Amino acid sequence: MEDKTFEMLTKMYSEFMELRNEMTEFKDEMIEFKDEMTQFRRETKNDIIRLENKLDANSKALFDGYKQTYEKVTIVESKVDILNEKVEKQDVEIRVLKGNKHLA
Repeated sequence: MEDKTFEMLTKMYSEFMELRNEMTEFKDEMIEFKDEMTQFRRETKNDIIRLENKLDANSKALFDGYKQTYEKVTIVESKVDILNEKVEKQDVEIRVLKGNKHLA
């Protein structure tokens, strides 16, 4: 009976050690996975920062372009207003001249 008990204890110890080794391997794999995820997170964060910087530079350039376009449109509008006033003034002068010819 003692032999069977010893064999059983030996078998249980062997299985326990095997399980312990598997758990150690699993723990090592989890540590490796955690390290990979930490590295991935760092890389992703750097990518996001790089994209934000690029987007910021592009949005500033777009805003500058919009501002320049607005300024040019304002200048063109003022020139058109001046030309419009001149045309209206000339229309009045033409009417007056035409009116004087009919009277003469």
